[in-house]
Amino acid sequence: MKTLRKKSAILLIALTGFCCACQPESIDTLTGKLGDKGSVNEWIYSMMADAYFWYDEMPDQKELDSSASPEEYFGKLVYQPQTYDRFSMLTADIDALQQQFNGVVKAFGVSYVPAYIDEGKQNVALFVSHVAKDSPADKAGLQRGDIITKIDGSQLTKDNYASLMSAKETAKMTLGAIENNILQLDKSTVTISKAALAANPVAFSSVISKGGKKIGYLVYTQFVPGTDADKQKYDNELRTVFGQFKSAGVNELVLDLRLNGGGYMTSAVTLGSLIVSNAGASDVFYTEQWNDKYIKYWKEKNGQDALNYKFSQENSNIGNRLDRVYVLTSRGTASASELIINGLKPYMEVVTIGANTAGKNLFGSLIGDEKKRWKYGIYIMLGQTTNADGASDYGTVDGITPTRKVEDLSMPFLPFGDENETLLNAALQHMGVAAGPNARIGAAKDLETASPAPLKDTPAALDGRMLRDMP
Repeated sequence: MKTLRKKSAILLIALTGFCCACQPESIDTLTGKLGDKGSVNEWIYSMMADAYFWYDEMPDQKELDSSASPEEYFGKLVYQPQTYDRFSMLTADIDALQQQFNGVVKAFGVSYVPAYIDEGKQNVALFVSHVAKDSPADKAGLQRGDIITKIDGSQLTKDNYASLMSAKETAKMTLGAIENNILQLDKSTVTISKAALAANPVAFSSVISKGGKKIGYLVYTQFVPGTDADKQKYDNELRTVFGQFKSAGVNELVLDLRLNGGGYMTSAVTLGSLIVSNAGASDVFYTEQWNDKYIKYWKEKNGQDALNYKFSQENSNIGNRLDRVYVLTSRGTASASELIINGLKPYMEVVTIGANTAGKNLFGSLIGDEKKRWKYGIYIMLGQTTNADGASDYGTVDGITPTRKVEDLSMPFLPFGDENETLLNAALQHMGVAAGPNARIGAAKDLETASPAPLKDTPAALDGRMLRDMP
């Protein structure tokens, strides 16, 4: 356990399908020269034998080929990757990956849902679900509800849309529109260039006065506490929003996490502490379950309460005015977002509306070589989280089943905060204050999507992960 004891590491929950940066041979990416595969592989084995959640299921080191590529060698150690450990990974450039974990990614700043626009299910359009604040897309005038039909003149298909969005540094996007329930493909064009983006996750907030209720509505897109210049910038924005909710007398809350794939655990504690009812700083938000060696180690070092993480004291907490909290979800709602849902359940009613979540209750650590002999890094699962009741039953591909399943397929998407927007309208219905299901302003069309979850133009390593410092 010496490596994890001696230095601080980052703990996170992994995104299903996130690919490692693989190389055909063991390259020392620090020098660009061929490295000693045996040394890299021995290091990988020692790290995993120490801290991996399923260390006791690993094959004996003598049974493995030490001359194999690190990618192949690592793959032999992962426990049942199709079922139990879907998340552990190897990267050939730990510095680049860490930068992405810090929330910085080169992107247009567009989240979208691809949907088929022909009966043969070949051609797709990208229905913009979110544009990050101050991103290149935002500055170019793109907004939620826009429809991208072509990139650089190429028709988007089920096979090319993802690569066209992610590979292009600069793209000429053709925008369409739905008119009289018919998609018009060529209405205008906009040219956008990618830039380094650290997006503000506090995307939108408002107070809706309806049916005698004061309803706070918050769209939160990732759990990031701040920037390099201001470490608490975004957490403090959360506090400001909840201060406004408190001053407005909010007595219902709709938390929109449909675009939130996870992030820093400290921000999850902040958000949970601003919401929770009937709990305080002495109450458990979540508990970590490590392998047997580390449970013993942490408790001997820090006491029996070592792996219990509690709510913080937040002056802008509105929990004493809430009987419940509504959470809007999608298949992209993951990790720290799921921790919020699970962690609040012992203290208040949590009504989830939308789709099943991603199902990520495992946490892990990104570990690099302490001697900096190479840039290889391993991201391995260390354990799972439970709530104050000991529950952690969502760590499957089915995730958290919504209280009310609602398909978010009416396109183009209405602006956040519009009372007729599909998921917000469903929450208002549940409260008894909405006119009816799927009331829409203007033309709308229900389409079949080509992806189970909202996507980003450049996938971010932070998505699907929950990060924090070592205890």
